[in-house]
Amino acid sequence: MSQQETPDRARAARPPHGWVQALVAVVAGLVALIATAAIGLWAAGAATLPAGAFPRVVAATVVLAVGGTVELSGDAGPIAGGTSALAVRPLSVTLAGALALAAGFLRPLRHRAVVGTRELAGWAARLALLWAVALLALAAFARHTFAVSPGGTIGELGDLLDAAPTVGFRADVPRTLVVGLLWLAALLLLSLAVSRTAPLPARLVRGQQSVRPAASAMVALLLAWVAVGAVAGLVVAATQGHPAETFAVILLGLPNLVWLAFTLAIGASWDGRVDGPFGLPMPRVLDQVLRTPDGGTVDLGTLAGHDARVWLLPVLGAALLLGAAVLLAVRSPAGTPPWRHAVRMAVALVLTVLIVCAVVTIHAHYGLSLFGIGDLGGGLTAEVTLEPRIWRALGLAALWGLAAGFLGGPLAAGVHRRGQVDHPDPSSPEPGRG
Repeated sequence: MSQQETPDRARAARPPHGWVQALVAVVAGLVALIATAAIGLWAAGAATLPAGAFPRVVAATVVLAVGGTVELSGDAGPIAGGTSALAVRPLSVTLAGALALAAGFLRPLRHRAVVGTRELAGWAARLALLWAVALLALAAFARHTFAVSPGGTIGELGDLLDAAPTVGFRADVPRTLVVGLLWLAALLLLSLAVSRTAPLPARLVRGQQSVRPAASAMVALLLAWVAVGAVAGLVVAATQGHPAETFAVILLGLPNLVWLAFTLAIGASWDGRVDGPFGLPMPRVLDQVLRTPDGGTVDLGTLAGHDARVWLLPVLGAALLLGAAVLLAVRSPAGTPPWRHAVRMAVALVLTVLIVCAVVTIHAHYGLSLFGIGDLGGGLTAEVTLEPRIWRALGLAALWGLAAGFLGGPLAAGVHRRGQVDHPDPSSPEPGRG
């Protein structure tokens, strides 16, 4: 062996990823998260918040986007206290950061046929360590207190006792760190499951034929709903006015709305309530259904009572599901029987609907109590809830998945698939013979 070959082989054996690549991936994810949150909040008018609160609100939004917890508080000394709960994810921010981080994770692994378990674990560990540092910094920065002038009884008592009411927020640092790392782990596993070219450890190569086509089809389905929603949002912004508010919804909560529509399209039902002046960004028809004294049920029937165009959702849902089923069949090995496509589609769709129900669920409450007694009105108490009827949603997802999977296989029969070998027609003349 020549002296020239030795360093060449050493360079070839060296993993093409290290701390620099990990830092680039994490920074790219953070930039995507922060930029999306900042632009969305700016469009929503948060840039006018007093006392330099805007960057801290951006940090809190990013914390929520990656699964962290932000606690709300209110206080007016001995006069009033606040009770609050907030569980809502700005999924547009989540999606932007996830796509950037996944790309950074997969890029150094390209052009590889297989990767060792230790090498892959080491690459993920570098990302996790840097991501943990970023989470700690964001959570520590995501805290602020505002002075408020509520007026009415609290305002008068505050002036009398010289106790100014305040409201504030702060991130739960330990919970944000733990859940944020779990979010990263789930993202990296999903990236490996979806990618058609990322290498896997030798023990997992065989299983990719059943997992990757289904996983990629589900991700494509969810992204297709987001794309349709983005186009609809742009049309609304251009034709119905209020472009800033519309862009705020697109950049903060578009997946929340379109993935809710996805579950409604297959027949799922949600229970919820909107009470008080605040609410959350949502279409007017949804607000009308939920803004009743005892809450309401959100399904195709109740929404259609306010807007008949809702009946287009099942048509759109069926078309996108069928497209996902065809994609699953095209990316599966040739010769896979239709019943396997159906079962894989059903399992994948059930898991997808389960995840959607978990991330779209909303619990938000804020109220003020006077001397610790009850909630006060006066426009400073609000509640927004939205919860799925989970078993109904999962059962319908299984039925839709089986049906779409059975239809997707035959529809993909004319498409050249991986592992398929085209055999010449024996009745046709061989090339070169006439």
